[in-house]
Amino acid sequence: MGERLDQMRRRCEPLLRRIFHAYFLVVRGMTLGVRAVVLDPDNRVFLVKHSYITGWYLPGGGVDFGETMEEAMRRELKEEGDIDLTGEPVLHGIFLNSHVSRRDHVAVYVIRHFRQDRLPEPNREIIECGFFASTALPEGTTPGTRLRIAEVLNGKPVIATWR
Repeated sequence: MGERLDQMRRRCEPLLRRIFHAYFLVVRGMTLGVRAVVLDPDNRVFLVKHSYITGWYLPGGGVDFGETMEEAMRRELKEEGDIDLTGEPVLHGIFLNSHVSRRDHVAVYVIRHFRQDRLPEPNREIIECGFFASTALPEGTTPGTRLRIAEVLNGKPVIATWR
């Protein structure tokens, strides 16, 4: 059943992505999202797997009208990982996500000080999540996610595009 669901999700993903971005182009013109590299004391990174797209991602989402990037990042971390910040986030960079749209940008924060009482149960949006060693990321971790993690943890040069 899980493999069949993954196949169906892979087939629908391009269409869903275009529909979401067409909607946001109409209401926003330019899309802005946030992601967070959340690191526990052992430098393991928190990743999420969504129900509507394939792969493992850094937690995050869109910035709503009247919301700052930091507010959006805090909201998304709470929604996707039951994570509350206990210290200040550090902006890692803002990246052009041109493989989605030439108008899509993603702000990435690094989070080292947080509280998480428990890993959330799977729900309609997040079907799986957890902390992973950077040397043992789950299969299906997206290239952009791997690149941001390598920049933060391994000192790789920052590349301005999401990839």
